[in-house]
Amino acid sequence: MNKGILSFLLFSFSLLAGQQKPVQIAFLSDVHFQDLYGSFSDHDFKGIVNPKTGKSTILRTMDSQLRSTRIFNENYFAFLKALDDIAAKGIKIVAMPGDFSDDGQAYNLRGLHKVLDQYHRKHGMKFYLTPGNHDPVGPFRNDGGKDDFLGKEGRPLGIYSKEHIGKSIDKIITKDIAESGYLEILNELKGFGFYPQKEDLFWSTPFDNVSLKDYSYTKALQSAEYSRRMYEVAKGFSVPDLSYVTEPVKGVWMIAIDGNTYLPKNINESSQNTSNYKGAAIGYNNVLTNKKHLIQWVKKLADEAKRNNKTLIAFTHYPMIDFNDGAGHDIKNVLGEKKWQLERVPQEDVAKVFAEAGLQIHFAGHMHINDTGIRRFGDHFLVNVQVPSLAAYLPGYKILTLTSPDKMEVQTEVLYNVPHFDDLFPLYEKEYLALEKEGRNILWNREILKAKSYHEFMLFHLQELVRLRMIPDDWPEDFIKKGRQLNGKDLLLLVLDSNSSMDTDEFREWMFDDLLFDLYKFQSADELAKKDIPAKRWQQYQILIRLFEQNESKDPFIIQLKSVFRILSLLSSGDPSDHFEIDFKKQEIKRL
Repeated sequence: MNKGILSFLLFSFSLLAGQQKPVQIAFLSDVHFQDLYGSFSDHDFKGIVNPKTGKSTILRTMDSQLRSTRIFNENYFAFLKALDDIAAKGIKIVAMPGDFSDDGQAYNLRGLHKVLDQYHRKHGMKFYLTPGNHDPVGPFRNDGGKDDFLGKEGRPLGIYSKEHIGKSIDKIITKDIAESGYLEILNELKGFGFYPQKEDLFWSTPFDNVSLKDYSYTKALQSAEYSRRMYEVAKGFSVPDLSYVTEPVKGVWMIAIDGNTYLPKNINESSQNTSNYKGAAIGYNNVLTNKKHLIQWVKKLADEAKRNNKTLIAFTHYPMIDFNDGAGHDIKNVLGEKKWQLERVPQEDVAKVFAEAGLQIHFAGHMHINDTGIRRFGDHFLVNVQVPSLAAYLPGYKILTLTSPDKMEVQTEVLYNVPHFDDLFPLYEKEYLALEKEGRNILWNREILKAKSYHEFMLFHLQELVRLRMIPDDWPEDFIKKGRQLNGKDLLLLVLDSNSSMDTDEFREWMFDDLLFDLYKFQSADELAKKDIPAKRWQQYQILIRLFEQNESKDPFIIQLKSVFRILSLLSSGDPSDHFEIDFKKQEIKRL
């Protein structure tokens, strides 16, 4: 070949290599997919007809979703919007860290399979799932159902997997509403990470001894069998573990950790009793005690990855690092030991154990929040990225960009506008009228049906959730009773020096309930909450945070308020959680 042509080709190839797009992975957590337009295999019910769209729709009531930490219905449209965004960005790898279904019901799993398959075929997107505490609810299939589907005339409809397990008089019986176990989930969704694919460069589980040099697709298929993925969670009780590692593109190992630990309620019961297992919502705290094989597996993978120049990206459903930005002590002071989901905060040993095992970056969901946590243990450095839910405020997902072996970039994509998010509003109108006719004392706020965007809708959902559930369930009644009599000026005068010349009247524009609502915004959205809080009020909060911190009153109410403002301060000033770069060599992150 002519030397000039050869030199040109070599230059062209090197130029193309230099321009090669960096590897990007999108993380979509807590989708809680419920198939609005699904069907049951053993019943002809298709839902109720929506007068706006003409479609038969299987949906839950607005009353139920405003009392839940997630919505059940509109997240269907948000999921499709997020996938469209990811496809438009040209991202081909999508990881889903658990709670990808409503409660693992067969009809929802089929619907999810259909959606993922469509995006795979149309856009070449590859999906990698790991289970959460809603998929499955327990290790084995269990009968179940819901009382709160929306029926004709706007009244609740029960859908159950068998008779005599629900309280609704108006009901439908179908096996497809039962809570699937691991086996059913594996069979339906095996093509989305749970089984190896021919194009994977590597795939393995904690239960095989296959190394990279010995890898073959045939061996991996054998390792993926359900019967080979069991472990003894307690003496005589064997349950499945669907953890796996895969190499979707050269040089990147994705570790999908199954953090579900289903412990028997009664060790004297039969291991075949499917209802004799506690839920897995506690997360990694139980992994340390009852799933130690995962720690050894991660260490083994980290060592092999280092030898073979592979970059490790771990994801699971549960956080590895405290997601309250160090506010736990003050939360306990005001609310008590078992409020604000404090039982879900991982012990410090969780981060230490996995950091020392070799993990450096970990993506999690479960809490429906946006947050970043960092821990350093000597030479070990671990970053935990909390992926927000599409079904709660602030709805969004994360994009990881691998810029170099030592640097990664994380960006939060918020879903402000979602097509069709208001399609179901006419059905909710019918529901509200039915509740009104029944003379219910506590009604959800009908104003939510005037929301002009998905962001506004989800903000309203949080406000109603705080009003209808969080305040009544979490906060001391006497504290709330006292607080609700106060506006911002009243709070200021409690701690302001009587000689101060500060203009206090502007503080009167907001009430104590506004403060609590803003507190929950920060809990959910971290630094991104500032966009949803008036600038003047935020400046006033800064003044109150400082004054309460300086105050040394022994009055119990003042002490409680001091803790509230300290919680606000900590939640609003954590590590970068919107758009940031991680430098593993320097063990630091910086806001971009």
